[in-house]
Amino acid sequence: MSHAFTKKIDQMKKLIILGLITLLVFSHAMAQSKQKTKKMNQVVQTDFYTFKLSDKVTREKVTFKNRYGITLTGDLYLPKNRGNETLAALAVSGPFGAVKEQSSGLYAQTMAKRGFATLAFDPSFTGESGGTPRNVASSDINTEDFSAAVDYLGTQKFVDRSRIGLIGICGFGGMALNATAIDKRIKAVATASMYDMSRVMSKGYYDKMTLEERTKMLEQLGQQRWKDAENGTPAFAHQGLPDKIEGNEPQFVKDYFGYYKTKRGFHSRSINSNGAWTATNALSFMNMPLMTYIKEISPRPMLLIAGENAHSRYFSEDAYKAANEPKELMIIPGAVHVDLYDGGDKNYIPFDKLESFFKTNLK
Repeated sequence: MSHAFTKKIDQMKKLIILGLITLLVFSHAMAQSKQKTKKMNQVVQTDFYTFKLSDKVTREKVTFKNRYGITLTGDLYLPKNRGNETLAALAVSGPFGAVKEQSSGLYAQTMAKRGFATLAFDPSFTGESGGTPRNVASSDINTEDFSAAVDYLGTQKFVDRSRIGLIGICGFGGMALNATAIDKRIKAVATASMYDMSRVMSKGYYDKMTLEERTKMLEQLGQQRWKDAENGTPAFAHQGLPDKIEGNEPQFVKDYFGYYKTKRGFHSRSINSNGAWTATNALSFMNMPLMTYIKEISPRPMLLIAGENAHSRYFSEDAYKAANEPKELMIIPGAVHVDLYDGGDKNYIPFDKLESFFKTNLK
């Protein structure tokens, strides 16, 4: 790691406030009013996507159930020139707090253009997928969501069920790795700007949360449960991303704002754009480490992609160190975390690499 990058990390550490779980997941406060939503996005459309549909693919909305009976909604992308041959397939999800009309849809569409059947889906409790209460996450259920997507893809006549892989973005990168470890039907996995949500929630950024801070957080979460039980409904978290940038925020907060809160990536159903996680959302991740069985992905291949200047880079680097071969870590020069959501201003997403990786390993 370069001296300059190390210096940036040290500066960032001083700015990060540990103990407030809502800052860890960057949720917004209570759902914004319809008027504010229109101001953000000009015109709210139920079928709005942050990218243009390619004329080289078809897109179809589909539903399927996970093992817990929750109905998930996804977009199925297929290459128009696919003919009658069965295809290798990819299930795609993330980032954490995003929806399929954002980054995961872009990845799915692009990989469909390159010859894959792809499924971008909203995780349980979010977007157009089912599950109540809304706006909660689970290391178990969201891992299962990937396997449910594999169920769906593998039962389609145009998919070769022996050639299915995953792409997980941001927080769903960690879930994709966990799913691959347990689900041997998954033949290859790639992540982009991967977050280990169980690690960051339970230990803070760069593992700086002390036992005292962790204990205090758990006590606060317990007290919140009393309140939720008395009210009969879960409370939502406090503001994560600000409504506007003042200029003194950590750079990664500015980066998140530049994606989720502007026309670049705003979507009315995205929690990070226009909603809030529940106040007790962290409980699912506090003592269920997602990377426990990462070595069991081997001998299936793994590709971890991270930006050189991403605050999250260390998650991918540490996952790479923990995993067994075959594995590959790809660092994108100059890129920050959100540049791998939509490519940023320099087309940072290495789609050529993703294509070659999956075509090589989904044979």
